Amino acid sequence: MKPILLSLATVAVFALGCGQDEQPSSAKGTTLKTEPARASTGKDPIVLMETSLGDIKIELFPDKAPITVENFLNYANDKHYNGTIFHRVIPGFMAQGGGYEPGMREKPTRQPIKNESYNGELNKRGTLAMARTNAPDSATSQFFINVADNGFLNRAQARDGVGYCVFGRVIEGMDVVDRMVAVPKLPQGDHVPAKDIIIKSARVIKSEEK
Repeated sequence: MKPILLSLATVAVFALGCGQDEQPSSAKGTTLKTEPARASTGKDPIVLMETSLGDIKIELFPDKAPITVENFLNYANDKHYNGTIFHRVIPGFMAQGGGYEPGMREKPTRQPIKNESYNGELNKRGTLAMARTNAPDSATSQFFINVADNGFLNRAQARDGVGYCVFGRVIEGMDVVDRMVAVPKLPQGDHVPAKDIIIKSARVIKSEEK
């Protein structure tokens, strides 16, 4: 099952992450240089994602998306993300990864989780959200990083009335994500990087404070 986020050509159906093509369909977002406005609680878990293009530091939102954050941390702690790739990168939209190894070999995943897109967090530049299929509760391991304000992925504006669950944000390394979406793509389409962008490791460097 391949999660889909929406293809640049289709704003109607989107899903990112699992297996039937988890990817969000894209409408053109608004590219900003600023980070999301949400204030850090100082207690949220932090994940360091080391990639072949540089490091990305991610703050998760367990208070807003407890199911999704636990799911992401389980995959990180199990080293599921180590050696996977960012397999879909679109300028002005997002970078998607977490489900495939080089050669587009799909990795086995856990059971899908409930979509927490009702949590009020918005798909703004720098935020992380879960990829899914057309089924609302179908996200597994795949996630995407918004490189623009993608309001059409939010629950209130989503064409399917559900949208995509935001569960964290990049607090360091958005320049790395911007480099990801700018890399050359394979000629056959679907925005696959011509050279693998590899997640070398994803590990928790700060646990949630109770």
